[in-house]
This record gives sequence, structure tokens and C-alpha cells, in this order.
Amino acid sequence: MTPRRSKGAGAFPKVVETPVPARPDSDALYAALDLGTNSCRMLIAQPKGSGFHVVDSFSKSVQLGTGLERTGRLSRSSMSRTIQALRICQQKLKRNRVKRMRLVTTEACRRAKNAREFIRQVKRETGLLLEIIQPEEEARLAVISCAPLVSTKTEQLLVVDIGGGSTELVWIDLSSVPKRDRPAAIMRLHAGFHPAYSPFPSAKVVDWISVPLGVATLRDQFSDVDDDAARFALMSWFFEENLQDFTPYHSAQPQERFQIVGTSGTVTTVAASHLGLRRYDRTKVDGLRMTTDQIDKVIHSYLAMGPNGRRADPRIGQDRSALIMSGAAILQALMRCWPTDRLSVADRGLREGLLYAQMSADGVLEEGAY
Repeated sequence: MTPRRSKGAGAFPKVVETPVPARPDSDALYAALDLGTNSCRMLIAQPKGSGFHVVDSFSKSVQLGTGLERTGRLSRSSMSRTIQALRICQQKLKRNRVKRMRLVTTEACRRAKNAREFIRQVKRETGLLLEIIQPEEEARLAVISCAPLVSTKTEQLLVVDIGGGSTELVWIDLSSVPKRDRPAAIMRLHAGFHPAYSPFPSAKVVDWISVPLGVATLRDQFSDVDDDAARFALMSWFFEENLQDFTPYHSAQPQERFQIVGTSGTVTTVAASHLGLRRYDRTKVDGLRMTTDQIDKVIHSYLAMGPNGRRADPRIGQDRSALIMSGAAILQALMRCWPTDRLSVADRGLREGLLYAQMSADGVLEEGAY
């Protein structure tokens, strides 16, 4: 599989996820649904000043891409599971009378031969119309959702979104943007990686790539390897091999002005394990900075647990235990490739990016400082 790559307005702000106490006006609500290779997730939110309040949410592991690597098709059982989850989403949208929404699906439906048939079935059984988005838009939405976590000292930024079926990497040059304007400049990328002229300081997208390997697809590629440690090493090496064409800079960048932001269930799970959380707490994880030594320590602890230990560990959870080592293999490969000893953890991604883009287009967000 060859990684796909590109040919290569105003700002909107950080996420605010405090529930709204009173029932909001349905005309002011927006929804964003992200159907990935492994999970179905949705947010319903109301604009609030320079951010938004989450009114309702949904998240479930549906494993839509099960068997896709072998057959090239979505299986009947995975489609059935997914449609059950989408019925719940439809009920939430109806109950909240949401009118503005984007309901998107990503790598599994980009690759499946029967994706269009599945989308027609979803429309017929739930009334929801799913939209297959392309890798560039997926990468762009992940980038803008992470902008509030970018340090004003950062001149070279790498945003990594580890999904179920693909991994997006975007390298951004901020060196020509004044320090205080850097997060806002990233937010303006919602208009495109190479937007038309703007009077505002511009973030330059140096390079981006969509590698068709995520936690589910990478796991499936090495499912025939029985030894746990050997499978992990092979997955990490194989993912790094797929990054050979992504070389935005051939020379080393100074560590103090380079930042990696990672967004995915893998990254947040590793962060929760590092913190020793028995119950996940977004406020402690989102924005956390981890060193490579801390990440390696967590990954080695996962390997020491073995498959049974990982299934029993409450910090990992039953749903993620089968995928955590393929995600950790991707994460370890990324941290080997670039000149930094720290990773910024983002508990945010496609859904937040979809909400920001809709609200920004409608002009309902106030400009806010970071």
C-alpha cells in the first residue's frame, strides 16, 4: 500500500466541554459524527463565546473494519454492529432536534468495495447520510482541533492522528508567524492546507501524509505472529518503513522549537497509564506532555503484562486491549523518527475539528485569545 500524499478567515478557539445546564435552543446546536475503522463517536454542541459546550455525546467501539484487510469488504456483522450504534446517534440527533451536522466516515469506507452499499443501507435504516471524507480533510480537521495545545515557542510542528485504519501526519512551519498568533494561524487551516491569500499570518504546511495503517489495520497485518514481543517489534518496524517518503526536513531541527502533538485513543491511553488513572479523566490527560522515556516505560509495562494482563488492566479497558500494542508500535516508531524527547497529548480530534469548521463557517464563534 502506498501512502497518499497531497499535491502540495478567521480563527476559532479551544474546546470547552462543560455541559450546558439549561436545554439549549435546537437552532443553535451542531453535531459531528466520526465513523472510523474501529469506533463510532459523536458530539452535539452549542457555540459559547470563543468555545463550545457539549450537550450530548456518544462513543462506541463498532469494529467496522474487522476482516477488511483480508476481504476488501465490510462484513455483515460489522455493518450490523455499526448500524445499531448509528441508530442511537440518530435518536440523540432527533431528541435534540439538531439541524446542522456533518456525519463523516474515513478509512474503512474509503477502502471497502461495498462502502457505497453500506452507506445506502445506513440511510435506509437510520435516515443518516454518511459522507466519506478524503485523507487531506481528515488530517486538516485533526490539526485544527489540536491548535490550542501548540506552544507559542513552537516553530516546527508535527501533528499525528493515529486512527483505526490510517495514520495522518502533518508538518507545519510556524517560524514566520509571530509567537502570539501561532495557534490562531493553525486554526485558519480549516480553509485548506494551501488557502488563498489572507491578510493574517499564515502557517505553512510543509508536507503531509496519510499512511493506510492504523491500530486495526496494522494489527490485522501481523495477526499470524504468535509471539507478543516479536509482533510488536515487527509492527513498529513496518510502520516506520511506510514513513520513508515523508521527509519534510532532511536536516535535524532544534528540539526546543519542535513539537509533536499526538491525538488518538492510543496516545490518551498511554497517558492515562503513565498517570496511573483508575478512571479516565480528560482534564488530566488533554495537554499533558510526556517524555520519550515515560512513553517507553508504559509500553514496556504493556509488553510485560502480556495479552491477558492488558485485557485485565482497567487503564486500558476491554475495548482497547486488542489494539493498544499496534497503536504503541506506531507511537514508538514516530518517537524514533523525529528530534524531540516530548509528546503533547491531545484528547480531541476529528469530531472537534468538524464542529469548529461548521461553527467558523457560520460565524458563530467569537475570536478568543490562547
